[in-house]
Amino acid sequence: MLRVGHSRRILVALVAVVVAGCGATPPTGSPGPTTPPATLSPFGPATTPGLPALPSEGRVPSAAGSFAPGTSVAPGASVAPSAVGAGSAIAWTGCGAPFECGTVRVPIDYSHPSSGSIDLALIRLPATGPGLWLGDLLTDPGGPGDSGVAFVRDAGQAVFSARLRAQFDVIGFDPRGVGASDPIECVDGATMDRLIALDPNPDTPAQRQAIIDGARTFDAGCEAHSGALLPFMSTLEAARDMDRIRAALGDPTLTYLGFSYGTFLGSTYANLYPTRVRAFVLDGAVDPTLSFTDSLAAQAESFEGALSRFLAACARSPNCAFFNGGQPQVAFATLMASIDQVPLPAIRSGDPRPVGPGETLTAVAAALYDESSWPILADGLAAAQGGDGSILLALADGYDQRAPDGTFTNIAAANTAVTCADSVVPTSVATYERLAQALEARAPWFGASEAYSGLQCAFWPFHPSHGPVLPRAQGAPPIVVIGTTGDPATPYAWAVKLAADLASGVLLTRTGEGHTAYGGKSACIDAAVDAYLISLSVPSTGTVCS
Repeated sequence: MLRVGHSRRILVALVAVVVAGCGATPPTGSPGPTTPPATLSPFGPATTPGLPALPSEGRVPSAAGSFAPGTSVAPGASVAPSAVGAGSAIAWTGCGAPFECGTVRVPIDYSHPSSGSIDLALIRLPATGPGLWLGDLLTDPGGPGDSGVAFVRDAGQAVFSARLRAQFDVIGFDPRGVGASDPIECVDGATMDRLIALDPNPDTPAQRQAIIDGARTFDAGCEAHSGALLPFMSTLEAARDMDRIRAALGDPTLTYLGFSYGTFLGSTYANLYPTRVRAFVLDGAVDPTLSFTDSLAAQAESFEGALSRFLAACARSPNCAFFNGGQPQVAFATLMASIDQVPLPAIRSGDPRPVGPGETLTAVAAALYDESSWPILADGLAAAQGGDGSILLALADGYDQRAPDGTFTNIAAANTAVTCADSVVPTSVATYERLAQALEARAPWFGASEAYSGLQCAFWPFHPSHGPVLPRAQGAPPIVVIGTTGDPATPYAWAVKLAADLASGVLLTRTGEGHTAYGGKSACIDAAVDAYLISLSVPSTGTVCS
């Protein structure tokens, strides 16, 4: 199961790890549009491309606290750190300027609310002014399992426009079982390294058995360390938690911008509480009505398509580091076959771990989330041809959220816990083996790996009793659903379907590559989203941006 997290969050991690692991220096300045005109190449000049810079509008919040909605906030204004929004029950404290942190307590089991609780970790990026403060903008970066606190801290000032940040406090949170919110724990770092190194496209019975045993090991670790929380990790419970956050913030209705899996969380909330929606934007939409295996199949084909487009773009550009005389497709197949036989050393970084097919396929998938990281992938593949897997290993580590000391965030654990809590899945190994054979024919590089990834839910100790739920959100105001035509992680068809399923869904389309659309990839998308969230100006039906 490839994760569905915000591409800018993933890109921040990739750039940071590649820079740290390979000694590169990112260039200054702002990158061009993620989707270049058809006559241009994403691969830049003939010299080896540098790492992409992350856009920043240079706005630093100056308000130390919140204001009642409708209050005018002047540039440079400040209030006492103890000031809170109207009716807020959260005790905000400084946690590194300009950010403030707090917690909201929620029950573990909503059917037995007195049986235990979790303190959800929150972060606030206060509004900068000028203008009227419009309240709180809650956000979720996706995953599932990605930290909303880390997202706002690391990327909030780059992703959210100065216009939005002037009038909203941006609120991130770690959902239950994620990050600092009673995190699900499964296995230690050394075990994670071993599991990541397994061949995701097994060729032999021994390799297939290793994947099966690895899934059992991971699941047993989750049950041993976090078994009490596992039955309560569904998106339904997370959506109820969101409403507790809304109430604690003192907001009568919720303004929300959810990315990737965050769209599933948002549509679930809207379905539960349609009259508590002020304005919802769901970017990189997930179709919650798909079966578990259909989701695996759709995502495998979508990543396969993105890889094909990356290689085709490289074939058209001699500036691409992996050009290979205009035959990068052949070179990629040859390289992958070689790595399958003999893993690469990480010479430049000096990391002792071998770079095998597991790390390599993860690196490729990671770079496909954002077109501005295609040059990094080209560099990594070219270096691998020369015998050095350092860049590929750094890309994989960024995606897996592995620190240089060999520790990991809990994103893999939380991702599995949420996915398995939400999904009715086949429990027979034979089902996944048949699925792998079928998908390999449609998606040669990603098909089998996606199919076998489902085994983690097959062996999960708890299974839901219901299948997918159609999110209608009847009675909600317009909900904007954004899809990108070349999105590898959440296929565009999912956005079309979700917009149609929601009673008040409005589809907004970005033509281009990469996962999710808002946050510096398209001025058209950013303007439409900002106008909707600030002024409730709904995009025209059928709006298409590039």
